[in-house]
Amino acid sequence: MKKVIPIEMKPRAPRGPAPQFAGGELADTRGRGMHDLRISVTDRCNFRCVYCMPRETFGADHPFLPYSAILTFEEVTRLARIFVGLGVQKIRLTGGEPLVRRQLHRLVAMLAELGVEITLTTNGSLLAKQARLLKQAGLHRVTVSLDSLDDATFRAMNDADFPVAKVIDAIEVAAAEGLTPVKINTVVKRGVNDQDIVRMAERWRGTGHTVRFIEYMDVGSSNGWRMDDVVPSAEVVRRISQRWPLEPVEANYTGEVAERWRYLDGGGEIGVISSVTQAFCSTCTRMRLSTEGSLFTCLFAQSGHDLKTLLRGGASDEEIRNEIAAVWQHRADRYSEIRTEHTAKQRKVEMSYIGG
Repeated sequence: MKKVIPIEMKPRAPRGPAPQFAGGELADTRGRGMHDLRISVTDRCNFRCVYCMPRETFGADHPFLPYSAILTFEEVTRLARIFVGLGVQKIRLTGGEPLVRRQLHRLVAMLAELGVEITLTTNGSLLAKQARLLKQAGLHRVTVSLDSLDDATFRAMNDADFPVAKVIDAIEVAAAEGLTPVKINTVVKRGVNDQDIVRMAERWRGTGHTVRFIEYMDVGSSNGWRMDDVVPSAEVVRRISQRWPLEPVEANYTGEVAERWRYLDGGGEIGVISSVTQAFCSTCTRMRLSTEGSLFTCLFAQSGHDLKTLLRGGASDEEIRNEIAAVWQHRADRYSEIRTEHTAKQRKVEMSYIGG
């Protein structure tokens, strides 16, 4: 198989004077502050979900990154500390599947010393065995991907013949260990699993967990995205409201990804993530760090900014800080606001490389 090049690595560009931080807050060209850092700890995954890592592209001979190319836990922590100094208040560990990275609890313990919220997104397959260690290390909560409660549908979507029951068990184990509130992410694709929307809502009502329905997105260049496959979030809310009336809830903070809806009868809440039909670029506060130390300012980016060369080339924390700040201050991303059938077909970084 021809090697798939995930990104174009941009070399570090010469910078001018150190960035100025007006009012103590770093802002991009649209006035957006930096709040969230998503760190991909591996480009590998034990699932082959059809919307993320389709097997025809990520087959047995796919050239994943060698261990020497990925950031060490110490390098990740050093960068995270710099990001926190620039205003990051929440760190999410992603992949690939982050729990395939050995001894991930060690990294969690190192990041926990930074004093910000540490969360993790997982497919749940390895969560039950690691939940206690992760909690003891300082992880605050988990988000688990679960696209259907129908076993046959779920196995087909993860394309690894993994049963839905084991993911549900893992959610309960994580909750028992205190990694709460658990959020359950469901990517909805029309004609594939949209028949399960109401059933998913019913399963998690009253449990204290929150299911979040995600519009099928044109991430990467390998999932064959079509607008016809998208189930708009408005339709999701309407379907559920017909069974249990919902009302909108205020966001927890500016830039929160999910739009929140609460059951009027007190059964908890759901969330919808509407990147396709209701773009939220104007409030996006997320930066993404790839497995090998490339910085991305958008989930739909075509290229990243190389930080690993700085890390391994002897740069000081101040130099790295100024580089990150300059990247953010030049950020003008608004992909979802300008999405077209043409841009959807353009080559973009794969979500498995930088995390969702």
